[in-house]
Amino acid sequence: MWLGRESRPMSDPEDANDEDRAGGEDREVDASGASDGGRAPHANAGFQRLFGDDDLTFGLGFPLTGERRSTPDPTEEVRLAERAEALGFDGLWARDVPTYWPRFGDAGGAFDPWALLSHVAARTEAIALGTSSVVLPLRHPIHLAKSAATVDRLSGGRLVLGVASGDRDPEFDAFGVDRDDRGRAVRERVAAMRACWREEFPEIEGAWGTLDGDLDVLPKPTTETLPVLPTGNARQSTEWIADHGDGWLFYHLPDETLQSYLAEWRELAGEKPFAIAVGVEFADDPTADPEHRHLGYRAGVEWFREYFRRLDEYGLDHVVVGLRGDDPEAAMETFAAEILDES
Repeated sequence: MWLGRESRPMSDPEDANDEDRAGGEDREVDASGASDGGRAPHANAGFQRLFGDDDLTFGLGFPLTGERRSTPDPTEEVRLAERAEALGFDGLWARDVPTYWPRFGDAGGAFDPWALLSHVAARTEAIALGTSSVVLPLRHPIHLAKSAATVDRLSGGRLVLGVASGDRDPEFDAFGVDRDDRGRAVRERVAAMRACWREEFPEIEGAWGTLDGDLDVLPKPTTETLPVLPTGNARQSTEWIADHGDGWLFYHLPDETLQSYLAEWRELAGEKPFAIAVGVEFADDPTADPEHRHLGYRAGVEWFREYFRRLDEYGLDHVVVGLRGDDPEAAMETFAAEILDES
């Protein structure tokens, strides 16, 4: 089975300055949070579900009800999560939206991702559970390591951890975090989380604090470490993401740009997976041509079928689908029948 913002080119200097972007000049993999630098698939069950073979896989992003302007009905969200697993989707992705900023219009992401995914884990069996993505600079790494490992344990090893640097200016003031220090914060937190997962009574320090070997962080995940997918550029170099991530999660990209990204990624990261998020709205006419929507398209199912075939041919590994429309369950069923079942 095949199983919000505009993106900038990898080399865009606005994304991060030279000091903030961790460069690729020193690519030795060590205890700084690397994924061991290898290209072998991660043993995590959720990672295997999403990336375990060569086919393009599909997941769905919360809110599954499509509710964006107010807090979704949790009962309906969980019911649709169960339905998604039954229809054959491979992943469910929860956002981390610490505060509501009306400018973004995404109150639908109001639920805490750890509580939401824990609840969904209890109602599903095998579908991968992902974050898309945790805002690392606004979170303490010990709390993150514990919360992520807890969800991983409760779900039987299904958690895949998307991580990001954050993009909502008022949140940094609200949390007392220096916005310009995001790049370093991402690197420190990835290193700290991996130390908490891998080591008993870890010894590691950073601007967030110090673990000096007197304390352990439990539970440990089901595998040695959890799969970490930096999201967007996360204010890092592509070399750093290739060395320290277990894959790369990105926003919707036009075909030509996506092919360019994939070519560079394969050169740097080998077979580590690359995933994107795409908004999907089905037109009533199955033959309708595409219309651009924010980070996605509105089109007929025939166009979408061909579009995802192209992405598969490019070598993309996973798509986080943001379904849009008045009837989210009908859209889910259409996607399953017309896209999943046609592979």
